[in-house]
Amino acid sequence: MIRIEHVSKDLGEFKLDDATLQIDEGEYFIILGPTGAGKTILIETIAGIYRPDSGRVFLNGADVTNVLPKDRQISMVYQDYMLFPHLTVAGNIGFGLRQKKVGRSEIKAKVDEIADLLGVSHLLRRYPGTLSGGEKQRIAIARAVVTEPAVLLLDEPLSALDSRTTERLSAELARIHKLTGTTTIHVTHSFGEAFALGDRIAVMCGGRIIQVGTPDEVFRRPNSKFIADFVGVENLFRGSSVVHDDISEVRIDGISVVSSTVASGDVSVSIRPEDILISKREIETSARNSFSGEITEVKDMGGIIRAVVDVGVPFVVALTKRSYEDMELAPGTRVCIVFKASATHLF
Repeated sequence: MIRIEHVSKDLGEFKLDDATLQIDEGEYFIILGPTGAGKTILIETIAGIYRPDSGRVFLNGADVTNVLPKDRQISMVYQDYMLFPHLTVAGNIGFGLRQKKVGRSEIKAKVDEIADLLGVSHLLRRYPGTLSGGEKQRIAIARAVVTEPAVLLLDEPLSALDSRTTERLSAELARIHKLTGTTTIHVTHSFGEAFALGDRIAVMCGGRIIQVGTPDEVFRRPNSKFIADFVGVENLFRGSSVVHDDISEVRIDGISVVSSTVASGDVSVSIRPEDILISKREIETSARNSFSGEITEVKDMGGIIRAVVDVGVPFVVALTKRSYEDMELAPGTRVCIVFKASATHLF
């Protein structure tokens, strides 16, 4: 559907550096990364706002590198809405259709249809200045979707909204995508949005695409220290690995952990806190990694507790506050922790 090949673009403070990526038809694709990673430049290059310094952009197999934005069948929604203040909501939604010379009666029918889909029919006669942030973003999305684009680009569409509105609009985006099947590329720095919406994720840093995969692959099997740090892998160690019968044994500061990832030599090891079980008694399990130690620190995150357990190296374990209280855990408590070999990722 969309393919970019070795695309570079230097705008000084922001850039793309040899970016290569393929996005399938009908996919909801997330581009994730810190501020300045190159996320917006990437989708603006796909849209045709920027012409690459080098590399090519393809849409449905056709080279569109030098095709004007208006001829690409791509719609884009920015986080600041960019609504026309002098037009009503109906006028804003129908703007793209008027540009395409669609007849008045057809415009009205399409505007009414998309307004009903997004639950904004009651706003059609109002002006943008009278709308809330969530209402404005719904109108911006309606304006983009009503033209039936081949590709919908969303540049941090939820970042300016409060948490409750973000949750509601995230559900709306998922529903619209399911109903329309429009190929969607959504730029964000939010892990929550990535998990809630993304079929796949590309993580960017410094203009480069560092890793591509499903949300679970990226969050549980990072391919670099940057990705592990960025997605919040709190158990990140260096060790030396030896492979025995397709199982890796890694020595880390005096302890050995077993991993189903096959890698030998000096490696990085990551284990997500939520993949570790904790108990005051020995746990009967098939998990290959089991250690005894002492809770040295407790971090109360609201509904979640993060306990640091020293077993020779410090492991961060995530558990619910209810579980923490039911087990009567506290700093100084002796505990057992276990985790599977499949939860131990090496890179």
